[in-house]
Amino acid sequence: MTDASYQPTLAGLRAFAAVAEKHHFSLAAAGLGLSQSTLSQALSSLEAGLGVQLIERSTRRVFLTAEGQQLLPHAHAVLDAAAQFSAAAAGVADPLQGAVRLGLIPTVAPYVLPAVLAGLAEELPELNLRVIEDQTERLLTGLREGAVDAAVMALPADVPAMTEIPIYDEDFVLALPPGHALAGKRRLPPAALADLPLLLLDEGHCLRDQTLEICRNAGVRAELATTRAASLATAVQCVNGGLGVTLIPQTAVAVEAERNGLALARFAPPQPGRRIGLVFRSSSGREESYRRLARIVGKVVAAGHRVDLL
Repeated sequence: MTDASYQPTLAGLRAFAAVAEKHHFSLAAAGLGLSQSTLSQALSSLEAGLGVQLIERSTRRVFLTAEGQQLLPHAHAVLDAAAQFSAAAAGVADPLQGAVRLGLIPTVAPYVLPAVLAGLAEELPELNLRVIEDQTERLLTGLREGAVDAAVMALPADVPAMTEIPIYDEDFVLALPPGHALAGKRRLPPAALADLPLLLLDEGHCLRDQTLEICRNAGVRAELATTRAASLATAVQCVNGGLGVTLIPQTAVAVEAERNGLALARFAPPQPGRRIGLVFRSSSGREESYRRLARIVGKVVAAGHRVDLL
């Protein structure tokens, strides 16, 4: 039974959060700069004080109990609050002067990251940025579990307890094999996709879902190519080889289409596209700083691509 008067220590909460993130005691201990025995003792003391088992241990697996899953967000909230307290006491309340783990989805990262890194280095020289590229669902899991601080992804994410900051809108462009009959078209109706072998990314990529949504909105059942790609770069190579056509975001045009000599076609207004934004935990207390981060990202992306800032 939980003792209502028990006050968890930060050491115990840090041990709990680290094991929950790593699912491995030795890796969690290394991440905190502790010995494994010290970490285990801190976690055991936390569980004993709470009267609740947070982590289930076996010889082969380490995972959260149902109670651990329920209490983990509260542990993150306490640790976030403690970090903000320490930063304020040191006169450095701005997280953009410290380490930020920034996630980006794979259909954004390769095309905007060079400019974003340069822009952030200039605007925020004290920022220690750590980049994590992954699919949307895994980034959202990382955000929920505290392994990611903020993530650049397609909106809306529509996840409880998360705040979304729109950054920019961009159009989708149809990438075609060189010499294709539709090459250079500028007012292509989305319904034209019904007659084209459409290459899709593997499941888990939001661009796949967005492409299928465009087809549904156009009232067409697109002819899907049998080839599927794990990355946008692979999809473009398949288009170049005549295996089909694919949609690419405007920010990817210079890298994927122009350097590969692909033909392009643009859709008639209102052009299908996507909204990219920054997502972070509402409990982090960092909205003002992350809005500044989003503005910088938007400015540097807009400087090199045809996007609409929000």
